[in-house]
Amino acid sequence: MIEVRWHGRGGQGAKTAALLFADAVMHEGKWVQAFPEYGPERMGAPVQAFNRVSSEPILLHCGITNPNIVVVLDPTLCSAIDVTAGLAENGSLLVNTEKKPEDFRKEMGLSTKTIFTVDASSIALETIGKNIPNTPMLGALIKVSGVIPLPTIISYTEKKMAKKFKDKPEVIKGNLEAIKRAYDEVRG
Repeated sequence: MIEVRWHGRGGQGAKTAALLFADAVMHEGKWVQAFPEYGPERMGAPVQAFNRVSSEPILLHCGITNPNIVVVLDPTLCSAIDVTAGLAENGSLLVNTEKKPEDFRKEMGLSTKTIFTVDASSIALETIGKNIPNTPMLGALIKVSGVIPLPTIISYTEKKMAKKFKDKPEVIKGNLEAIKRAYDEVRG
Protein backbone atom coordinates (compact mmCIF):
# COMPACT_ATOMS: atom_id res chain seq x y z
CA MET A 1 0.00 0.00 0.00
CA ILE A 2 1.15 3.53 -0.79
CA GLU A 3 0.04 6.41 1.43
CA VAL A 4 0.22 10.03 0.31
CA ARG A 5 -0.19 13.21 2.35
CA TRP A 6 -0.86 16.50 0.55
CA HIS A 7 -0.07 19.89 2.17
CA GLY A 8 -1.48 23.08 0.73
CA ARG A 9 -3.48 26.18 1.51
CA GLY A 10 -7.17 26.67 0.96
CA GLY A 11 -7.79 27.51 -2.70
CA GLN A 12 -4.70 25.73 -4.08
CA GLY A 13 -6.59 22.54 -4.88
CA ALA A 14 -4.95 19.94 -2.60
CA LYS A 15 -8.28 18.26 -1.91
CA THR A 16 -9.25 18.32 -5.59
CA ALA A 17 -5.89 16.85 -6.65
CA ALA A 18 -6.19 14.06 -4.08
CA LEU A 19 -9.68 13.23 -5.36
CA LEU A 20 -8.59 13.31 -9.03
CA PHE A 21 -5.62 11.07 -8.21
CA ALA A 22 -7.86 8.59 -6.38
CA ASP A 23 -10.49 8.48 -9.12
CA ALA A 24 -7.90 7.92 -11.86
CA VAL A 25 -6.16 5.20 -9.83
CA MET A 26 -9.51 3.52 -9.17
CA HIS A 27 -10.20 3.42 -12.91
CA GLU A 28 -6.94 1.47 -13.26
CA GLY A 29 -8.46 -1.24 -11.05
CA LYS A 30 -6.73 -0.38 -7.78
CA TRP A 31 -8.27 0.18 -4.37
CA VAL A 32 -8.12 3.77 -3.14
CA GLN A 33 -9.08 6.18 -0.42
CA ALA A 34 -9.06 9.97 -0.58
CA PHE A 35 -10.01 12.30 2.24
CA PRO A 36 -9.27 15.86 3.37
CA GLU A 37 -8.49 17.30 6.79
CA TYR A 38 -8.83 20.99 7.43
CA GLY A 39 -9.92 23.47 10.04
CA PRO A 40 -11.52 26.77 9.07
CA GLU A 41 -12.57 26.61 5.45
CA ARG A 42 -11.04 29.81 4.16
CA MET A 43 -8.66 30.82 1.44
CA GLY A 44 -5.05 30.56 2.54
CA ALA A 45 -5.61 28.37 5.60
CA PRO A 46 -3.39 25.28 5.80
CA VAL A 47 -5.12 22.10 4.60
CA GLN A 48 -4.15 18.48 4.24
CA ALA A 49 -5.53 15.76 2.03
CA PHE A 50 -4.66 12.09 1.95
CA ASN A 51 -4.61 9.09 -0.39
CA ARG A 52 -4.19 5.39 0.09
CA VAL A 53 -3.56 3.18 -2.94
CA SER A 54 -3.39 -0.60 -2.93
CA SER A 55 -3.83 -3.59 -5.21
CA GLU A 56 -5.79 -5.23 -2.35
CA PRO A 57 -8.89 -3.98 -0.50
CA ILE A 58 -7.99 -1.28 2.04
CA LEU A 59 -9.28 -2.17 5.47
CA LEU A 60 -7.82 0.84 7.31
CA HIS A 61 -10.18 3.68 8.11
CA CYS A 62 -8.00 6.10 10.02
CA GLY A 63 -5.69 9.01 9.39
CA ILE A 64 -2.34 8.62 7.69
CA THR A 65 0.55 9.15 10.08
CA ASN A 66 3.46 7.60 8.14
CA PRO A 67 3.03 8.47 4.46
CA ASN A 68 5.30 7.12 1.76
CA ILE A 69 5.02 10.37 -0.21
CA VAL A 70 4.39 13.93 0.96
CA VAL A 71 3.28 16.48 -1.64
CA VAL A 72 3.69 20.17 -0.75
CA LEU A 73 1.76 22.64 -2.91
CA ASP A 74 2.91 25.74 -1.00
CA PRO A 75 6.62 25.83 -0.10
CA THR A 76 6.01 28.45 2.63
CA LEU A 77 4.39 25.66 4.64
CA CYS A 78 7.81 23.99 4.95
CA SER A 79 8.99 26.70 7.34
CA ALA A 80 5.65 26.94 9.16
CA ILE A 81 5.07 23.25 9.92
CA ASP A 82 7.06 20.01 9.77
CA VAL A 83 5.85 18.65 6.44
CA THR A 84 8.17 15.65 6.86
CA ALA A 85 6.56 14.57 10.16
CA GLY A 86 6.03 10.83 10.05
CA LEU A 87 7.40 10.51 6.51
CA ALA A 88 8.66 6.98 6.06
CA GLU A 89 12.46 6.67 6.25
CA ASN A 90 12.53 5.65 2.59
CA GLY A 91 9.75 8.11 1.74
CA SER A 92 9.71 10.87 -0.83
CA LEU A 93 9.07 14.58 -0.44
CA LEU A 94 7.68 16.36 -3.53
CA VAL A 95 7.74 20.16 -3.27
CA ASN A 96 6.44 22.98 -5.45
CA THR A 97 9.54 25.16 -5.68
CA GLU A 98 11.86 26.57 -8.30
CA LYS A 99 14.80 25.25 -6.26
CA LYS A 100 16.75 22.14 -7.18
CA PRO A 101 16.26 19.18 -4.82
CA GLU A 102 19.80 19.45 -3.40
CA ASP A 103 19.34 23.17 -2.67
CA PHE A 104 16.00 22.54 -1.00
CA ARG A 105 17.57 19.70 1.04
CA LYS A 106 20.30 22.04 2.35
CA GLU A 107 17.81 24.82 3.11
CA MET A 108 15.56 22.46 5.09
CA GLY A 109 18.45 20.59 6.75
CA LEU A 110 17.23 17.21 5.49
CA SER A 111 19.62 14.31 5.19
CA THR A 112 17.80 11.03 4.54
CA LYS A 113 14.67 11.83 2.56
CA THR A 114 14.36 11.51 -1.19
CA ILE A 115 13.41 14.96 -2.47
CA PHE A 116 11.74 15.90 -5.73
CA THR A 117 10.99 19.45 -6.84
CA VAL A 118 8.98 21.01 -9.62
CA ASP A 119 8.11 24.66 -10.24
CA ALA A 120 4.37 23.97 -10.28
CA SER A 121 3.44 27.60 -9.63
CA SER A 122 5.25 28.81 -12.75
CA ILE A 123 3.79 25.96 -14.79
CA ALA A 124 0.28 26.83 -13.55
CA LEU A 125 0.72 30.52 -14.34
CA GLU A 126 1.98 29.73 -17.84
CA THR A 127 -0.63 27.09 -18.70
CA ILE A 128 -3.83 28.10 -16.88
CA GLY A 129 -3.08 31.72 -16.02
CA LYS A 130 -3.51 31.29 -12.26
CA ASN A 131 -1.26 30.15 -9.43
CA ILE A 132 -3.27 27.02 -8.68
CA PRO A 133 -0.55 24.35 -8.52
CA ASN A 134 -2.72 21.28 -7.96
CA THR A 135 -2.77 19.82 -11.48
CA PRO A 136 0.97 20.33 -12.05
CA MET A 137 1.67 18.66 -8.69
CA LEU A 138 -0.62 15.82 -9.74
CA GLY A 139 1.50 15.30 -12.86
CA ALA A 140 4.67 15.32 -10.77
CA LEU A 141 3.15 12.83 -8.30
CA ILE A 142 2.30 10.46 -11.17
CA LYS A 143 5.98 10.53 -12.22
CA VAL A 144 7.36 10.17 -8.68
CA SER A 145 4.97 7.43 -7.55
CA GLY A 146 4.72 5.40 -10.75
CA VAL A 147 1.26 4.30 -9.57
CA ILE A 148 -0.44 4.87 -12.92
CA PRO A 149 0.76 5.86 -16.39
CA LEU A 150 0.61 9.48 -17.53
CA PRO A 151 -2.01 8.80 -20.27
CA THR A 152 -4.41 7.51 -17.60
CA ILE A 153 -4.32 10.69 -15.53
CA ILE A 154 -4.55 12.83 -18.68
CA SER A 155 -7.56 10.93 -19.99
CA TYR A 156 -9.35 10.84 -16.66
CA THR A 157 -8.69 14.50 -15.85
CA GLU A 158 -9.95 15.53 -19.29
CA LYS A 159 -13.20 13.58 -18.78
CA LYS A 160 -13.68 14.97 -15.27
CA MET A 161 -13.00 18.57 -16.28
CA ALA A 162 -15.18 18.33 -19.38
CA LYS A 163 -18.22 18.23 -17.09
CA LYS A 164 -17.27 21.27 -15.03
CA PHE A 165 -15.64 23.36 -17.76
CA LYS A 166 -17.61 22.37 -20.86
CA ASP A 167 -17.85 26.03 -21.89
CA LYS A 168 -14.18 26.74 -21.14
CA PRO A 169 -12.05 24.39 -23.25
CA GLU A 170 -8.99 26.59 -22.60
CA VAL A 171 -9.19 25.68 -18.89
CA ILE A 172 -9.21 21.97 -19.73
CA LYS A 173 -6.37 22.32 -22.23
CA GLY A 174 -4.29 24.40 -19.80
CA ASN A 175 -4.67 21.92 -16.95
CA LEU A 176 -3.78 18.96 -19.15
CA GLU A 177 -0.69 20.79 -20.37
CA ALA A 178 0.21 21.59 -16.75
CA ILE A 179 0.06 17.91 -15.82
CA LYS A 180 2.25 16.91 -18.77
CA ARG A 181 4.82 19.65 -18.17
CA ALA A 182 5.19 18.88 -14.47
CA TYR A 183 5.53 15.18 -15.26
CA ASP A 184 8.39 16.03 -17.62
CA GLU A 185 9.97 18.76 -15.48
CA VAL A 186 10.00 17.18 -12.01
CA ARG A 187 13.56 16.92 -10.66
CA GLY A 188 14.86 14.36 -8.21
